[in-house]
This record gives sequence, structure tokens and C-alpha cells, in this order.
Amino acid sequence: MESKKLLLVIIFFILLVFERGASTTVSYDHKALVIDGKRRILQSGSIHYPRTTPEIWPEIIRKAKEGGLDVIESYVFWNYHEPVKGEYYFEGRFDIVRFVKAVQEAGLYVHLRIGPYACAEWNYGGFPMWLHFIPGIQFRTTNELFKNEMKLFLAKIVNLMKEENLFATQGGPIILAQVENEYGNVEWAYGVSGELYVKWAAETAVSLNTSVPWVMCAQEDAPDSVINTCNGFYCDRFTPNSPSKPKMWTENYVGWFLAFGYPVPYRPVEDLAFAVARFFETGGTFQNYYMYFGGTNFGRTAGGPLVATSYDYDAPIDEYGFISQPKWGHLRDLHRAIKHCEEYLVNADPTHLSLGLKLEAHVYYKSSNDCAAFLANYGNTSDANVTFNGKSYFLPAWSVSILPDCKNVIFNTAKVVSQKTTGSTEFTHNTVSIENSLESDPWGWYKEKVGNANNHSFASPRLLEQINTTKDTSDFLWYTTSINVEENIKKRKARELQLIIGSLGHAALVFVNKKPVGFGYGNHDDASFVLSKKIHLKKGNNTVDILSMMVGLQNYGPWFDISGAGVFSVIFSDLKNSKNFSSTEWIYQVGLEGEYLGLDKVSLANSSLWIQGSSVPINQSLIWYKTSFSPPEGRGPVSLNLSSMGKGQAWVNGQHVGRYWSSYRSPSTGCSDNCDYRGAYDSWKCLKKCGQPAQVLYHVPRSWLKPGKNLLVLHEELGGDPSKISFSTRSGQKICAHVSESDPPPVDTWKPNKDLTSQEPSLQLNCDQGWTIAAVNFASFGTPTGDCGAFIKGSCHLDVLSIVHQGCVGNSGCSIPITMAKLGDPCPGVPKSLAVEAFCSV
Repeated sequence: MESKKLLLVIIFFILLVFERGASTTVSYDHKALVIDGKRRILQSGSIHYPRTTPEIWPEIIRKAKEGGLDVIESYVFWNYHEPVKGEYYFEGRFDIVRFVKAVQEAGLYVHLRIGPYACAEWNYGGFPMWLHFIPGIQFRTTNELFKNEMKLFLAKIVNLMKEENLFATQGGPIILAQVENEYGNVEWAYGVSGELYVKWAAETAVSLNTSVPWVMCAQEDAPDSVINTCNGFYCDRFTPNSPSKPKMWTENYVGWFLAFGYPVPYRPVEDLAFAVARFFETGGTFQNYYMYFGGTNFGRTAGGPLVATSYDYDAPIDEYGFISQPKWGHLRDLHRAIKHCEEYLVNADPTHLSLGLKLEAHVYYKSSNDCAAFLANYGNTSDANVTFNGKSYFLPAWSVSILPDCKNVIFNTAKVVSQKTTGSTEFTHNTVSIENSLESDPWGWYKEKVGNANNHSFASPRLLEQINTTKDTSDFLWYTTSINVEENIKKRKARELQLIIGSLGHAALVFVNKKPVGFGYGNHDDASFVLSKKIHLKKGNNTVDILSMMVGLQNYGPWFDISGAGVFSVIFSDLKNSKNFSSTEWIYQVGLEGEYLGLDKVSLANSSLWIQGSSVPINQSLIWYKTSFSPPEGRGPVSLNLSSMGKGQAWVNGQHVGRYWSSYRSPSTGCSDNCDYRGAYDSWKCLKKCGQPAQVLYHVPRSWLKPGKNLLVLHEELGGDPSKISFSTRSGQKICAHVSESDPPPVDTWKPNKDLTSQEPSLQLNCDQGWTIAAVNFASFGTPTGDCGAFIKGSCHLDVLSIVHQGCVGNSGCSIPITMAKLGDPCPGVPKSLAVEAFCSV
């Protein structure tokens, strides 16, 4: 009987282990993270679960894995997980457990950045607004009130992960956790209290017994109990603050975030690959792309001020979940090349060799004749030929070559041989799309009343700061006062005056006697502004209404949590006198009438509140629009084109798409579609779309749509033409590649102890999953020129269309060897290349 009981216990234990997954130990030494006793080279990528929908998580994670990632990194967003103190939310896009399990199912690890401060261009940096209103609280310092709440939330998330067996030692995927975030950048502002806070945060995190290492990024004084890591565009020169800690890079910016009124930033993949290769060349072993998939700031999640709804970030997987080429493919090949060097990188320290001016090698030896090497030209102007181990190697400027056997170059960061499209990341660029216009569907509208329109108003004898007044329940705050001309302007019955309004940000519409007189706004770097307008007041009583608008709460900087917004000064002036109305009685209303009514909700779609008519009013401020539409056919994501609108917010079937601001154009100069990747990158170096809105296309996830009619609601603040709005989805995409006979063979074909001279390069094309190559539009072997979408035959040309067509059409991908035996030789003795453009469709 006892033996049967023992057998049952053993079976139960085996089943429990099987259900949880195998337990994994995670530690570290001076070289690397050590997983189950083995040092690892790890490639990681940031994917934030709320910035797309749960239905898409597995696809995004799969593409990340196929791109060569080992780890998925994500923040935890306190303000949405605990919207009310003590009340937690872990559903829908915020189902963090489901997300972590989706990563585990894909066979990847997780780095959970609990924080709980996130930054992340996320509203209020991820802090819940209720935290701000605890009397006596100060954020991110030795304030006991803050520390108590922070500790409670840290424990909540850690315990939730433990309950679901998600830490590595429980058989889960979480191998790292992060406490705080980039505090070292602002610590100076908090003095000694900041230093004490760092120690407390580290001790508190470690005391939660996650059994996996904790990190603090950008924190030079991180205690020995946690690993300090690097954030930046380059981290090859970073050194941890202890010889017992590995060299880790938690944020490698693949581009930059987008802000309304600014051009679109992008980062050339040659420079990004150079930065990664330099990091591993100089002893790094863990690197994370921020972002690998950026996604969308749905609703009012965007931080501020004025961060756009798109969080594409020029990432390897674009905002809609499509692979962005050549960034994804070039980095995939880089990861493969570095993996070939893993056993060398984790078991030896590099030997540095100078190869000339700004030319060097780092060699990792297993033995005197067994090594891997990185050859670098970190000059930004001149290409070079270098001699290494008795052989000559060509190094383009600002590039690194990887030699996993110290002989053969299998990858160079400046030579992009992977599949390409042109540089734009726009949803419709380089694609064929199905577009649905909304002109045939009737519109309804609701005109917002100017000023205080309901019983939610209240009075104050002074101008109030906006955030403390609205508590971020709405972007809007009405300021209303009245002016009696006979009392305040005694010499004349009516007069032209100068109205001067000072605001901390972010934007404001001004009405005099219910008529619009001006609109003022700031920008991301300085949200404050002064609006000065000439106005005419009538005899008797006049009303002044100011609608102050928020565009995302501050998310970064020292003491960012107490930065203000809204109107702080109102002055009326004539040639002789001025009067300050800042201490006059003002009437306030938080939010708009349409918000109180719930006009964005599906339940009000057929309400009599909506006016119906044959001619929809256009170019009007403070107006709500609604219509029904049939989505484009297909299963892919949908794009909402709001280029004809001004500024406002949009909802589809009650789901908040986000803020739009199509009328805010970027400066007309400073952009280049062909930015030189050579030389140090910063967020202003490579810009496009000067003189255009930052964003006109808005992501609508397919899971938000249903067959038949769907509801679109807009609140337009400035004025636009809704009749020109359209929806579109991708139905096909052009793909292309250009590979020369002197390029190395594909990285994944390299094998140790095999001379690459016996292998040939090949041109590889792949469609997104579910699509196939339907046609080949261009195929030339010889000396073709031009870029993707605009290839031109060279003076040496052999038409190989039939060869490429036979090898590619009907397949999801294809590989064409670049050999004369396969393609022919149109011009003996001339260096040749193959350029192909193809078309993918469902």
C-alpha cells in the first residue's frame, strides 16, 4: 500500500514538473548570464503587450524568434494595472500573464521590467494618477508614502508571476527582472535622497525572492545586488560598475519615437548593426532592441507632451505587425553570425589588435589556432584594406566584419544583402492596398457647446493648474470668465484689445462671446506657449471661454510628476492699460459635454442626440462625427486615413484608436531619405517627411472589427472634412533584393572548418506568412542600379526573369544562387550582381 502511495506521489510530481516546464537556474558572472550552468549570448527585443492586441501577440513573438531573438523584454504598466488604488486590472491588452505565457509557448525567455516607473513615452511614465493625490507623497525618492505603494505593486507583480509559475526556477520563461528605470539620468535632482532611494529599491527588489537576477539600467551606482546596464545608441564603451557583473545593454534604440509636429525619425540598419557588432566585439553578451516591435499608443496611453499615437519606432517589425525590411533581415543575419561565435565570446576575454588608424580587431581565442574575430573600421569617412592573420580584408567605413573562424568573413554590418524595401515604414508604402471610402455612408454629428454646458461646473477665484483639476480623467478643461466693458474699460464703450494668454501647455482654443478667436499650442520639447490675439469686446457683458487641451502627461525628467499644464495667465491690454485676469473668478468644467454623454459608445450610435442630414458640416471646431462603414476585405490589420482632419480623437466600435493631429505639420527642412549611416547617430540625424504631419494613418486592429457595418466616431477639435476619410488594408507587397557575386554566402549556410570560397552567395526572398510570390516584376543579372522599386538595367544585362520566375513564383520564399553556371555570363571579367523585384499576395 505504501509503495502505491509513493508511486502516486512520484507520478504527481512528474506531472507537476511537466505542467510547469523544466526548472531553469539563472545566475551571472563577469562574462554573461549563466542559464543552467552555461554562459549565454542573448539577443533580446522590446515588445510592449498593451501596444497591440492579444490576438496578435503570438504572431509578433514568432517573427521575433525567426529574427534571431532569444528574449522578449517588456515594461509593466502600473497605471493600467491599478487604475484605482487597490483595484487591479489584468484583462485584454493588459493580460500580462497571457503575454508572458505566449512568449514561453514560443520557446523564448522574458525580461520583465517591473519598474514600476516605465517612462516608455507612456502616459505619466506608467504611474497611476491616484498616486499623485496622496497627501505628502513625493515620487522616486526616500518618501515613505511612495516607497510603500511602490513596494506593494512590485510585490503584486512578483507574486502574480510566482502564482503562475512564470519565473525560470519554476519552469517559466522569466530570466531577468528590472527595478526602477534610467534613474541615474535624473538622480542628481534628488540629492542624497536619490542615492538612498537607489539602495532601497535594489534591496526591496531582491527581498522579493524572484530567484532570477535583477537589473537597473542607466544606474552607475546600482548596488552589488543588482546588475547595472547600459541604455543608448552605442554601448561598446560601457563598463559595469563591478568586475563581477556582465556587460549588458537593455535599450539599443532602433530609431526614435514620433511626436506631433515633428518629422519622422529613422535609423539606418547599417549603423544599428554596427553598434550591435561593436558591443559584442568588446565583450558584451546581452543586447536588447528598443523597440523590436513598437506598436500603437491606443486611446490616451501616449505620454507627453505631444507623443504621437504611432509608436512604430522604425522597428524591425512595424506598427501593424509586418516585417520591416531590410532592418529585420539584416539583423537576423547579424544574430546568426554572432551565434556562430558564441562559444568563443563566453569563454574568453578579447585580445585587442590595432590594424591602423581607427582600424582594429578583437580576437577571442579558444587556443592559439582556434579563434573568432571582429574586424572594425570605426572611421566614418574612409574605406580600408587591412591585413589580419596574413590575409587581406576590405572594411567599409563604419563597419564591422565577423569572422567566426578567424579566417572567413560571414557578415559585414555595412553590406546589406538581405531582402529590402525602400525606406518608408508607412502602412501603404510599397504595397497594394484595398481602400474603402466612407463617402457613401451617411454621417451624423453633434455640435459641442462652447464653455460650461452642464451641471458639472464649479468656480474658483483664480486660474487653476489643469492636471490637478482634471486628474487626467479628460484631455480637456474649460476656463470661463466674463468681462463687463463698462466696468473694466471706462473711457470707451467698445474697444479693440490685445488678449494675451500664457499656458504651460499643451494646446488651447479661445472663444470670445462663443466665437473662436485663436488656437495656441506647444511642442514636445516645450509644451508651453503664449497666444496673443486682437479681439473686439461689445458693450456690456462679454464671455471668454478657453478650452485647454492635454496631449499626454509628461513621462520623463526629474520631478516630471509635478510638471503642470493649462492656463496660468490671462491679460487684456490696450495701448495705455492692461489688466491681469489671473485672479478673477473663473468657472471650470472638466471634460466635454460629448464625453459626459458617452458619444464614443456603441450604445449611443442610434441616439437622437446625433443630427442626421444630407450635407455633413465640415471645417468646424468642437464637433463630433459618426458613421458606419464596412471594413476592407481580408484578415490583416486596417489603417484609418485621417489626413483630411484637424486635431481630435477617434473610436471604432467603442475602442479608442487614439489621438490624431493631422493639421500640425513638421518644419519644412532638415530631412533626407538617404541619410548617411556612417558616423555617430542621434535622434535628429536621420529624418523624413519634413513639412508633413507626423502621422495621418492610424492602426485599427482587425479584432476590433466585425463583418458588416462598424461604427466610427470622431471628436474633431479644430476642423476637418470627414467625407474624405478612408480605411485600407494590405492585399499585396513588393519585395526585392540586390546581391553581388562578391558578397558572402548566406550566414546560415556557414559551417566551421569549411572554406567559404567553395560556397556562393545567393539572393533570398520571402513573403510574410500566408502570402506567396505571385509575380516577378524585374530580374537582371549584370550591372543593374537603383533601389527597391526603381531598379534599372545596367550596360551589362542578362534577362533572367524566366529563371527567377521558375524558382520563386507560387512559393512563400525562394533562393537564387549567384553563379554563372546558374545564370550565365553576359560580360566576362565584369563584377556582376543580381537585382530582383517580386510581388507577394494572399
